[in-house]
Amino acid sequence: MHKYFDINEEGFSVRCKLYCDDPRGIRRVIVFGHGFGGHMDNKAAERFAVKALAKYRHLGIVTFNWPCHGSDARNKLVLADCDTYLRLVNAYCREQLGAETLYAYATSFGAYIFLKYMHEHGTPFKRTVLRCPAIPLYEVFTHSIIGKEELEKLAKGKPVLAGFDRKVRITQDLLEEIREADVTQWDFLDLSEDILIQHGTKDEIVPAEGIRRFADDNLIELEEIEGADHRFQDPKKMDYAISEILKFLDL
Repeated sequence: MHKYFDINEEGFSVRCKLYCDDPRGIRRVIVFGHGFGGHMDNKAAERFAVKALAKYRHLGIVTFNWPCHGSDARNKLVLADCDTYLRLVNAYCREQLGAETLYAYATSFGAYIFLKYMHEHGTPFKRTVLRCPAIPLYEVFTHSIIGKEELEKLAKGKPVLAGFDRKVRITQDLLEEIREADVTQWDFLDLSEDILIQHGTKDEIVPAEGIRRFADDNLIELEEIEGADHRFQDPKKMDYAISEILKFLDL
């Protein structure tokens, strides 16, 4: 089963979705962070939730919209707001859902935000899985997501729209924020044993080479999945990835 709810705190309204068998019996929660231009109803999260709930009891999976994504009401994407959304979701899972243990599963842009959060606040998660993480986010934005003409507009101080399921307003200020918050320059060695990175060898958005270097520098386990693209659109590859995620999370 699933249900929608909002977290209305500190002037924000975070749109969320909970997958579970029984909300009253939740002991563990997996917080799922979607990618840039996506939303909480994405098929990857739903497929993961179905398989996880079929195997484990007392489990909840919470997805939510990042600022300016899906049905979120905000219209200016700011990294600090992403940080706040994740903090509010984590707190809700513990205080309102009664989760004794939190786990993390995030993809692409969501994986970048989770890493940034863990660097700045420490990790609230027992274990973390990052699939196709957009770790070199500035390069991903300027080489894969935003075209040449849009970059020229940004340089002139004009905002542009970019994204997939919903177009997100991008500003030069946001790009500068991302350039300064360079995850590749931070040390995650203390957390490395509890992080798994999955990456497709045919990822067309985030080149695998940079992910290998980041994982190697931080002694993080990297599982490369042969032939998988950024969204893992092949159902067999996605199902394999999910089975490996569940093994690693050790629920």
